[in-house]
Amino acid sequence: MDVQLAQLIVNGIAVGSIIALAAVGLSLTYGILRLSNFAHGDFLTLGAYLTFLANTFGVNIWLSMVLAALGTIAGMVLSEKLLWSRMRSVRATSTTLMIISIGLALFLRNGIIFIWGGSNKNYNVPVSPALDILGVKIPQNQLLVLLLAVAAILALHYLLQNTKIGKAMRAVADDQDLARVSGINVDEIILWTWVITGSLTSLGGSMYGLITAVRPNMGWFLILPLFASVILGGIGNPYGAIAAAFMIGIAQEVSTPWLGSQYKQGVALLMMILVLLIRPKGLFKGTM
Repeated sequence: MDVQLAQLIVNGIAVGSIIALAAVGLSLTYGILRLSNFAHGDFLTLGAYLTFLANTFGVNIWLSMVLAALGTIAGMVLSEKLLWSRMRSVRATSTTLMIISIGLALFLRNGIIFIWGGSNKNYNVPVSPALDILGVKIPQNQLLVLLLAVAAILALHYLLQNTKIGKAMRAVADDQDLARVSGINVDEIILWTWVITGSLTSLGGSMYGLITAVRPNMGWFLILPLFASVILGGIGNPYGAIAAAFMIGIAQEVSTPWLGSQYKQGVALLMMILVLLIRPKGLFKGTM
């Protein structure tokens, strides 16, 4: 295999692992809440900036990621209490919810710019030499990102398949009204959904900051690949979203020598359109 192609695939796997983490959260919120949350990418950005904030005060980068996840969860739960629960109570349409989520995205992004400014930020971490494997340079941060993503995905799989909360989440995703009458506390499951989504999304943002700079629009530029992953993987199917995220991450990076980095977003959109023309419901079965 050509060394340049192998390098691009390695880079794509690292980007795909970040997209996968955030796409899982987006898939869960749609599968359980039927919410297409366009603010999802900006919550990812918030996680990266909260990590930067904690790290600036001398906190270890890994502990900073944990603190950032707690802050992001708090932000998502607050938006649930102030916005989404009220919208569900008045049975707001999906169009209304989408417009509100776009407004929330703009509010978060401009709040970040107001507090931290528009310039790029970098974590205070030591520079580690890249590993050289058969001519392919693998930065240690990229390797850590992949390992963290795999660990988080395995933990999510265990939670969904082997815990009471996970089984209840799947039941709510299938039929919320039936789950409620069968004795499941739907409101508690919704809160757990935001906790899991906030954790994974914040972790994705923190890890993205490790391999690139932290900037206000980083999440916005990922929103198209995120939605493409969710749709390609089958709407509401977190496992399908993970598989599609890696496919999109690799395809975006491999296309760079021919199309240039400015067209990465277009690659995700093109993949989504081509697949949906053949399989309108995505590559995998929808819902959990």
